[in-house]
Amino acid sequence: MRITGISTHVVGTPWRNLTYVLVHTDEGLTGVGETRMLGHTDALLGYLREAEANHIAGSDPFAIEDLVRRMKYGDFGRAGEIVMSGIAVVEMACWDIKGKALGVPVWQLLGGKVNDKVKAYANGWYTTERTPDAYHKAARAVVERGYQALKIDPFGTGHLELSHQDSLYAISLIEAVRDAIGPDAELMLEMHGRFAPATAIRLAREMAPFRPAWLEEPVPPENLKALEKVAAKVDLPIATGERIHDRIEFRELFESQAADILQPDVGHLGGIWETRKLAATAETHHMMVAPHNVGGPVLTAASLQVGFTTPNFKILEHFNDFADAEIKKVVKGAPQVVDGYFHLSDAPGLGVELDIDAAAEFPQQQARFDLWADGWERRAPATRGGGA
Repeated sequence: MRITGISTHVVGTPWRNLTYVLVHTDEGLTGVGETRMLGHTDALLGYLREAEANHIAGSDPFAIEDLVRRMKYGDFGRAGEIVMSGIAVVEMACWDIKGKALGVPVWQLLGGKVNDKVKAYANGWYTTERTPDAYHKAARAVVERGYQALKIDPFGTGHLELSHQDSLYAISLIEAVRDAIGPDAELMLEMHGRFAPATAIRLAREMAPFRPAWLEEPVPPENLKALEKVAAKVDLPIATGERIHDRIEFRELFESQAADILQPDVGHLGGIWETRKLAATAETHHMMVAPHNVGGPVLTAASLQVGFTTPNFKILEHFNDFADAEIKKVVKGAPQVVDGYFHLSDAPGLGVELDIDAAAEFPQQQARFDLWADGWERRAPATRGGGA
């Protein structure tokens, strides 16, 4: 079997573009992959056109390790977000082909299940008026839907610092959410890498009474020493990793033990197998894995293949029950959250199929997500609460 080519389909929303890639073979089997780009969709499509000619066309879709190696290192330049995302969509499509050809789900090909279900946490649910009453109502709807975990960024447009007034308001939002969901549900606290260490440490202490399940990306991801400073002074679990796009670049986190929970994005890290390798290394350092997942149903399905086979897999992020829920129709067999969990599927491959006609109903947009833009809530109220 050989790859004859690829085709790309972009599903657009105001704040994110989802890029779907179909990998075609000379035996008629087709696999699908997906990633989510913020402002770089055209760059990804350009890379994929070149990679198709240079590496993908003519390759054996079963020889996944070799194809990833050639795409990552065969062009000499250092791989970043664009290249690793391009690798990811092709890689997961090849796993999909391999599973379909053999009649088994991808998780069987990765060594078999260790988990029958994967816990989900809701994101994108607080696209509402930014008030305690509105957040209380929205959070209550999340748990009534069966979710037992949810994430929130309550910090407005804070950058490096957060004023006393804005800090008190953020606390009022968190207090309302905790009251709505009760004492047992998990509440993840997102900081989007926006704060200086001193501010992150202060806010973590002020939020501690509401028992956050983790503190996510408290400082910008470029300086892991700054994260180490926060981790040394905060008692809450630290989560990070969504903006590290090469498995090798997690080395400093392992050495410093500055994070408790790693958040690789399967769609940006090079795909399913690269993420599984990272999770195995994390296991040796007693760290949990909770992939970042701001994608649609295909990226969710790919992340779940890792989840079902990984002993130290904690939980998976999910947007599409709340933000842009209508895009679920572009994929047949989209994974569903039932009573707060994704459940094991025996469907071959990734267990999903792209509906090209449905995808065409959501054309590419000039999607953007700007945490610090003036008037963000006024310009894009439907996107303010979700976040990457």
